[in-house]
Amino acid sequence: MNNIIEVDRLDVTCIQKLAGQEILAIRVKNFVPNILAVQLGEKILGSGFDKYLNAPSIGRIGMAFYEAENEPSRVANYFESVFKNIDELRQRCSPYFSPIDQLRCILDEVWPSGALLETLYGKKMYVGLSRVVTPGITFLAHHDIFAKDAPDSFRAKSIQAQFAANVYLSMPSKGGALQVWKNKLSPEEFDSMRGDNYGIEPSLLGEPTIEIQPNVGDLLIFNSQCMHAVTAGTDDLRLSLSCFIGYRGLAEPLSFWS
Repeated sequence: MNNIIEVDRLDVTCIQKLAGQEILAIRVKNFVPNILAVQLGEKILGSGFDKYLNAPSIGRIGMAFYEAENEPSRVANYFESVFKNIDELRQRCSPYFSPIDQLRCILDEVWPSGALLETLYGKKMYVGLSRVVTPGITFLAHHDIFAKDAPDSFRAKSIQAQFAANVYLSMPSKGGALQVWKNKLSPEEFDSMRGDNYGIEPSLLGEPTIEIQPNVGDLLIFNSQCMHAVTAGTDDLRLSLSCFIGYRGLAEPLSFWS
């Protein structure tokens, strides 16, 4: 099995292979030209960043739905800030185009049923989270499962496959690699192993199935329901723009959220 494929442009075939677990990841090199990616990274970081509420070692701009943890006040805060946060990324990228908007347009064009913003509880979701990992920090092994974050939602449970998409705008000279394990953990197994932490020490999972060293400007899309982690970087910040992509079959639109 070839666990990762490289393509010049996303298409139906590679997305279906990822959904069917024939592969673990898709790589589009130079999705954003290197020089532009560096400029975007500097512009985005220029106004600072916050920390995850439930993973304080990781920086972010915007709010991930994962942070709401099914707490009504946090869920309300997430939805109240959706369009402000979407606009914030566009403003930080201006006068350039947001790479997340570019990804959304491409998938809407190539997917037969189109692609759109995810809707949860009758409300549009945020997309376009910026994630910042500082030198020396390991992004612990975890999985992302929409139905776990929204356990009372049929929309979340209707997801057949969930992908994570990352566009890399800044990378350390060493480290910052994405690790993915093919074997999945159930939510119960994961919660038991992580204890009070947001994730698991990667060494407890053995050797990853794949380890990918992204370059600045690359786009990686991978199966986020598999365990994945990021190795510690040695020097520069690791900045990526990220979102999830939901797959419900060829006859249904793809969906985006963060």
